Amino acid sequence: MSKKELRVYFNRWFSVAYHYMNSIRHNEDGVAFKLYGTHPDPGHMALQGADYATVEPVLGGLDYVQFCVDFCRKHEIDVFIPRLHMLDIARHVALFDEIGTQVTVCRDVELLEKLTIKDKFYEEVRTTGIMEVPAYEVVRDAEGFKQAYARLAAAGHRVCFKPTDSEGGLGFRIVNDNRDALKDLFGYVTNELTFDEAYGILSRVETFPEMMVMELLDGPEYSIDCLADRDGKLLAAVPRRKADGRLRVLENNAELIAIAHRVAETYRIPYNFNIQMRCNGGVPKLLEINPRMSGGLHATCLAGINFPYLGVKAALGQPIEPLAPEFGITTSHIELSMRMQTFAESLQRVQA
Repeated sequence: MSKKELRVYFNRWFSVAYHYMNSIRHNEDGVAFKLYGTHPDPGHMALQGADYATVEPVLGGLDYVQFCVDFCRKHEIDVFIPRLHMLDIARHVALFDEIGTQVTVCRDVELLEKLTIKDKFYEEVRTTGIMEVPAYEVVRDAEGFKQAYARLAAAGHRVCFKPTDSEGGLGFRIVNDNRDALKDLFGYVTNELTFDEAYGILSRVETFPEMMVMELLDGPEYSIDCLADRDGKLLAAVPRRKADGRLRVLENNAELIAIAHRVAETYRIPYNFNIQMRCNGGVPKLLEINPRMSGGLHATCLAGINFPYLGVKAALGQPIEPLAPEFGITTSHIELSMRMQTFAESLQRVQA
């Protein structure tokens, strides 16, 4: 990297962008960076890692993309790491090419569209045979839900459901007819409900947005954090297993690493991406693939691979030496009190 100081921009991200900005800033090559961030919430944690932070407007479609293009042009951004409206940005990525900003987004728009609609992507994966997917049915009304539940239960599955286009755990619920309602009332908030409760709620409307009624996977859950070059060639894959509480274990799991290689060879997703899987009966099955840095990637970086920084290097077409992650590591985290920086302070930092 010959430029004296590189500029990297994060649009509306999760709070963990704070860690990713610092990983880029404190990179092992000693490359100087200035980090830029925007978010509709001026007090959002993601902005605290930025040298320059400001509020972004609430827009959609091409209007939002144009805001990002104008921001990148004004601040001479070298690499843009998007999360919000990633699909719209991919559709119009040529606008960023014109101003010389590299964007860490998968340019295969058709693939991105499939990744956002889980049932369509499950069907795609099923045809390739690269990994297992859960048993599921897609429904749009209460009767469809009732019939799908009956078929899955008859096949011996515990049942859960979630919207086809949700992110993370939004809308995910488990059907459990053995719930003790009184015990739940005095206990922690739960994502479980009985079939009658779910059916009663869904019966209040004629139709609802498409929902997947699925086999519940109740074995170990894994996130496979992956790094690829700009052409989608896999450079590293680290399985991260959810353990008790806040514990995460970075495992040298040959089966999951082989799945990551098959995913990379099949879909050529560039830069940082994440494969979420959960086991049932000892068989790992797909939950989803996120074509971006995962929410727990900062833990995986403890394997000795600076995923956020290397994603930037890949976007710039810089060579990356062979990577050898350290496995067998158990990670956790604790809260840390900190003084929040204001926008005025971020402007002073970027001008310094």
